[in-house]
Amino acid sequence: MTLVAFLFGLLIGSFLNVCIHRWPIDKSVVRPRSHCPKCERQLAWYDNIPLISYGLLRGRCRHCGETISWRYPTVEVLNGFLFFAAVSQYGLEPISFKCMLFGSMMLALIFTDLEQFLLPDELTLGGMAIGLALSPVLHIMPGATQLIWLIAGTQPEPWLASVTESVCGAVFFGGMLWATREIYYRFRGVDGLGFGDVKLAAMMGAFWGVNYTLIILVVGSIVGAVFGTTLVLLGGKKWSHEMPYGSYLGAAAILVTFWGDDLIGWYWTAVTSAAATP
Repeated sequence: MTLVAFLFGLLIGSFLNVCIHRWPIDKSVVRPRSHCPKCERQLAWYDNIPLISYGLLRGRCRHCGETISWRYPTVEVLNGFLFFAAVSQYGLEPISFKCMLFGSMMLALIFTDLEQFLLPDELTLGGMAIGLALSPVLHIMPGATQLIWLIAGTQPEPWLASVTESVCGAVFFGGMLWATREIYYRFRGVDGLGFGDVKLAAMMGAFWGVNYTLIILVVGSIVGAVFGTTLVLLGGKKWSHEMPYGSYLGAAAILVTFWGDDLIGWYWTAVTSAAATP
């Protein structure tokens, strides 16, 4: 089943490439059919087979010889690996399908932000709606919102606790990044965060609630700081250079979604080991 999941992930990855290319420029992902962006010749089905067609064509359009972006096979392989990882960890359980869906959306957002510095509403707002809709069915473990129920002196049904966690996650993290964006603008007079990043944070909160989203934002900030500093020191960029923060958050979200428990375990093992060392 893991092999089937990988192959299915390749197919979905091929569709993600269409979304990555078309949504930032407000084009339909349904029509027209796939075509070369240079010569605009429509692609035959045998030129659209994930990975295989890219290899057989040696990364060039059959008709005009234009180079095909490396992004196409990269997205297909990465998405196949995410599907493989989900089934390996959870089997054919509902949570694995939720992880596949979330991982695919994050992968698409990573590349749209890298290429266009855009996070399409179809993925951020659409993803937030999906996360909220899934919360009463695929329960999110109560985190910080447990305090709400303790204050209220009641123990809600699991589905209600899950919905509360999802709503609070979306509102809290979306609101937090919005406030950060506004404060930075008031003091510096420029946008430090795009509004797409605000919607992305709300989407993550809707999917996973408060606790996991907080970890995602911390990891994403660390990843962004490391890459940003590296680009400044080695790549000749300025500190004011625009950075794809959504890509860093997306990468962190995938790491935490699939390997969050391991990361937390490694962290606490390191902390306790350091504390025990005289």
